Amino acid sequence: MAMTNPNDALELLKTDGQRVSEYLRDVLKRRGGVPARLAESIEYSITAGGKRLRPALVMECARACGSDDANRSALAAAGSIELIHTFSLVHDDLPAMDDDDLRRGKPTNHVVFGEAMAILAGDAMVTLAFETLAANASPDVAPALIAELARAAGPEGMIGGQVLDMAGENQSLALDELKRIHRMKTGALLTASCRLGAIAASADAPALAGVTTYGEHLGIAFQIVDDVLDVTSTPEQLGKRTNKDAGKGKNTYPTLLGLDESKRAAREHLDAAIGALSDFGPRADRLRTLARFVVDRTT
Repeated sequence: MAMTNPNDALELLKTDGQRVSEYLRDVLKRRGGVPARLAESIEYSITAGGKRLRPALVMECARACGSDDANRSALAAAGSIELIHTFSLVHDDLPAMDDDDLRRGKPTNHVVFGEAMAILAGDAMVTLAFETLAANASPDVAPALIAELARAAGPEGMIGGQVLDMAGENQSLALDELKRIHRMKTGALLTASCRLGAIAASADAPALAGVTTYGEHLGIAFQIVDDVLDVTSTPEQLGKRTNKDAGKGKNTYPTLLGLDESKRAAREHLDAAIGALSDFGPRADRLRTLARFVVDRTT
């Protein structure tokens, strides 16, 4: 089904997001031995809202590769990557990291539950993510899904990117260095979302390569737009503190290239992402819609 406007993207995100949210609530509900306060802290962040872009990419890439809604591996992967993403937000917000008190329009986890519980809740989400894949994905793809998620979230992916981002504060980085941070800190998990969907659908090598390229360009575009919105939006619009990058001496696309050139770069990556889907035909229309939404969004 062709989708061409932001409302289509929002409806797609809502539909896939609700399915994944219900799945995660069921995952948490089945664990009766979790200490009540820990369970409350995990649920607080998991149910705080958000776009659910990463799980939607898992589901839509699986569909583009020929899967259907009954694919339990795709649903497990979608739930797992949202757990990893949410863990990263909880830890990023801590005083030792970005020291934020607002996330998705609500007080951050450590503000509500304390720093120690926020750390433990994030740790628990990581273990839940891999348990979910191991226990619920089809045995023929579960090892590949686990390895993919671990690489994307680990020291050569998201966590490594966060380290480089902090190390680069109050320094002038070259554009190539900034791109490396973006590829690891943000892009790795978005690219993995696409690859997880393809792996769950048992995609062939050309299809996996296509969604990988799509995800790589989408990840860079997403972070560029995030950098731009940090400068141009309000906390009410974003549901989190704005103008924080400049205050922490972070390198961003706007500081290196300016706003207009940053927006042009995001468009170039959007075109490259959509171009990577040419062999999929109409099966990838939803992925094209999501890519346009990522670049055109205002929140």
